[in-house]
Amino acid sequence: MPSIVLIRGGGDLATGVAIRLIRSGLRVAITELPEPLAVRRSVSFAEAVYAGEITIEGISARRVNDPTDSLRILTILGKQQIPVLVDPYCASAKALHPAVIVDGRMTKHPPEPIGYSPPLYLGLGPGFEAGVNCQAAIETRRGHMLGRVYWRGGPEADTGAPEGDPARVLRAPCDGVVAAHTDIGEHVEEGQLIAVIGNQCSVVSPFKGILRGLIHPGLTVVRGVKIGDVDPRDDPHLCQMVSDKALAVGGGVLEAILSQTELRARLWT
Repeated sequence: MPSIVLIRGGGDLATGVAIRLIRSGLRVAITELPEPLAVRRSVSFAEAVYAGEITIEGISARRVNDPTDSLRILTILGKQQIPVLVDPYCASAKALHPAVIVDGRMTKHPPEPIGYSPPLYLGLGPGFEAGVNCQAAIETRRGHMLGRVYWRGGPEADTGAPEGDPARVLRAPCDGVVAAHTDIGEHVEEGQLIAVIGNQCSVVSPFKGILRGLIHPGLTVVRGVKIGDVDPRDDPHLCQMVSDKALAVGGGVLEAILSQTELRARLWT
């Protein structure tokens, strides 16, 4: 049986990577937090933790509560689906023995040790440096270098600023529990109420468009954290598609894997 690629994190960027790999004939599993913080939930396999299962662009993922439940994991993989393991510390790596680990959590910090060293460890975005805390890193910032593989050095450092119009990013104005008043994919007008934090702080749309993403209702957030995203293109269909950026990063991951000729026989049969 071929080995798997284990992706740490199931947000929208990691989901684009997973879709690229699945469509290329690889078997993929994902590890996630007990309460994932994905904003673009309609295109994030992390949402399977809350919903039990989710299908994105024809590919399905299912939650696995016990990361040591090898039978359930193998059953899901056998259906060409993605098991999403509730496994924040990646303890499952020791049992699954993945040939490749892709760290797609986008923490923007160097990864912590997990007690398992795969033949190939890839890191997405800031915080990774090839030859130091991964074998190769993939650029995640939009621009000429997006999706490129670094076998020396690493991606651009985190600027702390969102890409594009910063007004599109919705942030929590205070600490508290998120209560949603609008669903992802709905049209919103400028000033329309999108969410309330802690029964006291309102989050409103900065302009007319589509609510592209919103953190899962009921989560407790702190002031300043990103909780949503409004898209001025006003096209609800885009809310159901992984982004060009995610697919470009996925292409970089696939290139890095294919460049390691000794891994091909372990991943493809």
